[in-house]
Amino acid sequence: MKLKTNLLLIAFLATFAAFSQNTYVFLGSYNRDKAAESIVVYQLDTLNGKLTKITSAKDLINPSFLTVSPNGKYVYACTDSKTPNAGSVSSFEFSPKNKTLTFLNKQSSGGENPVYVSVHKNGKWLVNGNYTEGSVSVHPLLENGAIDSMAQNFQYTDGSVHKERQTRSHVHSTVFSPQYDYLFLPDLGADKIRCYQFDATLKQPLIEATVPFTKTAPESGPRHFTFHPNQKFGYCIEEMSGSISAYEYENGTLKKIQHISTHTDAITEGFESSDIHISPDGKFLYATNRGKENNIAIFSIDDKGILTNIGYQSTLGKHPRIFAIDETGKFLIASNVITGNVIVFKRNPKTGLLKKAGKAVKLENVSCVQIKKI
Repeated sequence: MKLKTNLLLIAFLATFAAFSQNTYVFLGSYNRDKAAESIVVYQLDTLNGKLTKITSAKDLINPSFLTVSPNGKYVYACTDSKTPNAGSVSSFEFSPKNKTLTFLNKQSSGGENPVYVSVHKNGKWLVNGNYTEGSVSVHPLLENGAIDSMAQNFQYTDGSVHKERQTRSHVHSTVFSPQYDYLFLPDLGADKIRCYQFDATLKQPLIEATVPFTKTAPESGPRHFTFHPNQKFGYCIEEMSGSISAYEYENGTLKKIQHISTHTDAITEGFESSDIHISPDGKFLYATNRGKENNIAIFSIDDKGILTNIGYQSTLGKHPRIFAIDETGKFLIASNVITGNVIVFKRNPKTGLLKKAGKAVKLENVSCVQIKKI
């Protein structure tokens, strides 16, 4: 009887271990050397946080931001970023079985310096934001994962009050609403969160919204945006003010309910806030600060969507541009551009606090990290 129990336990642990190995980490970089690895894929051991290299892609210029298709089969990248008179979006097929990342094709991003790309939940539409020229572009996606010719492109010219950084629009992210029926575009240059309706059944899915934008504070510089899992609240991190604005959300409209700093009281200028995400249980919000602090600000979220700062965690590197949380909420992974290191943190689900797990991996000028269970 004891032998049978032990065999069942061994079988269970083996199955659990195998199941825990189907989570993958995708890294992008500002890498101008085509001969070097620019996108690298790792496997995440969800028992201990260890990263194991699986495959990579070369012959790319500056894949600055990545996203993975809902079915996990395809990877899309902003490419030719920070390259004068250039800008593209590229597609790749990812095969966990064959351990391959295969280039499919690329299209013009519709503007210089693409910095963010999103895929609709139906896997048929790709949307990207172009920072330098302040624009948003929409591409259909083909059944084989390749990117089709551009369907729409909207350019903006309005700026805001900062005489150097806000002379014109700078769209910094393209974020779908929880139901994927609206698209939000934080615009650092114009101090606006732009909004469109999104009708995935149309050949040109972006439609002018009833409320076309939400104005943010002057010189706030809205950058990235995220929705609460309960779909009632939205949060925008503001790069230039080093703050987060919290909103009540309903049917494409945002109503501001809070404005809170992401920095310690010791930092009063030179803000470089960057990325923002919420734990899957909806209890904690995380925001990265670059520049003088290089840390992750941690906030609790109450039932009314209000944030309370509960601590900070160093990212153990410099310039944490993008981070990600795995869908179980067990791990948070941060990428540090200047030091070129990627750190895995284990997340305490009760306190929300972070602790380093596993061994850091290196990728020169690493700019983005995404996590996908496949």
